[in-house]
Amino acid sequence: MSLLSKHVTNKMGKKSRVKTQKSGTGATAAVSPKEMMNLISELLQKCSSTAPSPGKEWEEYIQIRALVEKIRKKQKGMSVSFEGTREEFFSELMAWATECGASCDCFEISNFADEGYGLKAIRDIKAEELFLWVPRKMLMTVESAKNSVLGPLYSQDRILQAMGNVTLAIHLLCERANPSSPWLPYIKTLPADYDTPLYFEEDEVRHLLATQAIQDVLSQYKNTARQYAYFYKVIHTHPNASKLPLKDAFTFDDYRWAVSSVMTRQNQIPTADGSRVTLALIPLWDMCNHTNGLITTGYNLEDDRCECVALKDYKEAEQIYIFYGTRSNAEFVIHNGFFFEDNAHDRVKIKLGVSKSERLYAMKAEVLARAGIPASSIFALHCSEPPISAQLLAFLRVFCMTEEELRDYLVGDHAINKIFTLGNTEFPVSWENEIKLWTFLETRAALLLKTYKTTSEEDRSMLEKPDLSLHSRIAIKLRLAEKEILERAVSCGRAKRLHFQKQLDEGIPLPLYEESDIALLENADAKLPIILRKLEEEDEHVQEEMSLAQIKPDAAGLDSSKTPVLNGQCKDLNGTQEDPPGSDAVVKESEAEKHDPSTKRTEGEPEDGSK
Repeated sequence: MSLLSKHVTNKMGKKSRVKTQKSGTGATAAVSPKEMMNLISELLQKCSSTAPSPGKEWEEYIQIRALVEKIRKKQKGMSVSFEGTREEFFSELMAWATECGASCDCFEISNFADEGYGLKAIRDIKAEELFLWVPRKMLMTVESAKNSVLGPLYSQDRILQAMGNVTLAIHLLCERANPSSPWLPYIKTLPADYDTPLYFEEDEVRHLLATQAIQDVLSQYKNTARQYAYFYKVIHTHPNASKLPLKDAFTFDDYRWAVSSVMTRQNQIPTADGSRVTLALIPLWDMCNHTNGLITTGYNLEDDRCECVALKDYKEAEQIYIFYGTRSNAEFVIHNGFFFEDNAHDRVKIKLGVSKSERLYAMKAEVLARAGIPASSIFALHCSEPPISAQLLAFLRVFCMTEEELRDYLVGDHAINKIFTLGNTEFPVSWENEIKLWTFLETRAALLLKTYKTTSEEDRSMLEKPDLSLHSRIAIKLRLAEKEILERAVSCGRAKRLHFQKQLDEGIPLPLYEESDIALLENADAKLPIILRKLEEEDEHVQEEMSLAQIKPDAAGLDSSKTPVLNGQCKDLNGTQEDPPGSDAVVKESEAEKHDPSTKRTEGEPEDGSK
């Protein structure tokens, strides 16, 4: 029996105060179905055409946006809405959660000003204390979607089958429109709108031009518009969609809301038999706000529930936080709709590669291969010190090696073990090699800084303006954060270059590698043998040749094991990659795009996203 049929008779599933405005204040004159379908077809065609030539992406975004705004204007007043404020439904959510067997005895939902709603402790909670659990029957999952009114369409539609996040979004809309849905106590407490870039005005998005985030932002909007147009057609024409409660009200604003609800909240959990993972929305738990820390949420298969332990000691009346994962602020802005001021994991992305036309390409590629690093990859410059990871240090050392140095690491004494030292700061290849790589890093970061239209000082001045919109403030903060990371990289590169130049000038002997030194590599994380580490910054889809001058988004993802649950983890609906390569992603975008008739990608069009 499905989750839905089990709970239809539940008293919490009583008729809800839902209304669909088709006319009234602010509503436009009725638009004919044919006229709307023509606009939808035009939007689908525009979003499915060949990718614009480099530099024309913004122009395409403006054209797509104009079409969407035309559709939104004609749909004004047609979206489903609930009577009453979000806050009015929190007591119903808590009562439903208690009835379903969730834990609700040590916290309440409270408003925390700038952070919005979150969980507040109503008693002291100890670090690592299990304070919250949510049983499976409360979760909205791909499985519950299959067993709902969406099931018949799911069985026929390849996009729904390939993209669990899209399935969750349509599932959410169907349940929101169903007065008897068992999930209404949850759905009614979701925000009415979000602060993801899908909600930004054009001038607010403009602040992100020249940032590394802009490509993902434009792709997110294009993909959402394309999916909306595709499903509008499906809902109005597919026989298996005839019973969906969306025919009378499926506006762009509805889909944008569902996309953002899922994007900011989706998580991977095991299926009931534990054989694979699926996507889920986790009521109550997703009220927790983010802070730095460790993952403290997992799934207990034995009790079939999501469980969360306290990140630290909490006193009564303090806000309870969880850790969303090692995301950059670009990822937080694009997929969660906020900028996190104290982000210990912020980074900017750098795409590097050894040119195949280079004379020493074969030797460099071989050394890198032995170290488990591809000849072309995506790395990150971090906000921490030093700004580069062990993997990037190893890559740059090999990239800057002379032919003699390459030969030493291929066939010299202890060559196999010396490979392990490439990412270790204690074992330079040579003083000249260190000078070269830090000079390169300093120069590259300085060149990247020149691509921005504003300076850091100008950004700080703009942020002081009291009339700046929230979305503009978020965008400018993100832009400034990118520059500050690059500025630190320039400073670090300069300092390291001068340090190693001094070592060379003073004739300081180079630390010599000995067989026994391998023991030094076993303690600190940064000193682990590169070949034994997962290259978390590698983009497994990057195959083309790249030069060191190319700078594009990276695939740095979340450090997670199979059990932790991260708020908003996995894939967002625009198809950009949240999962680190090799993780248990439910749907990889390449697969989803392969089965997505709404994409109609031509051979020359890049796949969506790249995070």
